[in-house]
Amino acid sequence: MNERRILGVRLLCWVIWLIRVIRVIRVMGVMGVMGVMGLLLSSPVFAAPSPTSLRIEELTWTELSDRIAAGSTTVLVPIGGTEQNGPHMVLGKHNVRVNALALQIAKSLGNAMVAPVLAYVPEGSIEPPTAHMRFTGTISIPESAFEALLESTARSFKRHGFRDVVFLGDHGDYQKSLDRVAARLTRDWSGRAGSAGCRVHSLSDFYRAATDGHLQLLLARGFSKAEIGSHAGLADTALTLAIDSTLVRQDQLARAAQAGRREGVLGDPRRASAALGQLGVDHIVETSVAAIRERTR
Repeated sequence: MNERRILGVRLLCWVIWLIRVIRVIRVMGVMGVMGVMGLLLSSPVFAAPSPTSLRIEELTWTELSDRIAAGSTTVLVPIGGTEQNGPHMVLGKHNVRVNALALQIAKSLGNAMVAPVLAYVPEGSIEPPTAHMRFTGTISIPESAFEALLESTARSFKRHGFRDVVFLGDHGDYQKSLDRVAARLTRDWSGRAGSAGCRVHSLSDFYRAATDGHLQLLLARGFSKAEIGSHAGLADTALTLAIDSTLVRQDQLARAAQAGRREGVLGDPRRASAALGQLGVDHIVETSVAAIRERTR
């Protein structure tokens, strides 16, 4: 039974129960309200709808098992990072952004689920601090620990029946780790009985669309490379605004532009807008969906 037929049945049930309610009120008056409430609460209209979430963490294990058995055998693993993003963007920017993008991609694919975000990634040496670790709030783990996390995540999903595990990395520094783990697992599984057809994909198309692809779209609209930037500049900030504007402190944009590299900003975010970011979002989703379909067919 499709969704429209289900909706039609529920509406019909609602009308029938509403007629009963009116009849009860006419016969029993105000005192019949209590009985009416009982009727309403027992109505199938108020039954909980079947779960439709594409996020694994929002389902029970039996619901997820049923979804896999019904053909949702691709799982997207969104990978973010907790790091400084200048004085104007929150530390969890990558995590929120990749989570939202993964959901849009899954909806377009039609046969994919979204795993919980991996928020702990390599961000530089802790002692002495290097790279983003020089800024308060950044969390870093060793590359070996990160790759072990990726591998165990993929192995877990393979064990549960997923046929394609797709890494979506929103951060540039760990792209080679995604490539290594994906290649190693796919190679190992291809020669083992019972593992045929189970693959891991490092979707570099996702990250290229978010960086080079979005860059080209902004250059075509007259923005300079210096303004667009490579971290916390116009492009980065615009993408974030398009996903969730509350992640950006609008009153700190001027400070971010003036402080620049000293406060972790490479670019000028002052002219960033949700509309400019939506250009990137649309490009990322379209590019990623096409690449996943090509790799998993």
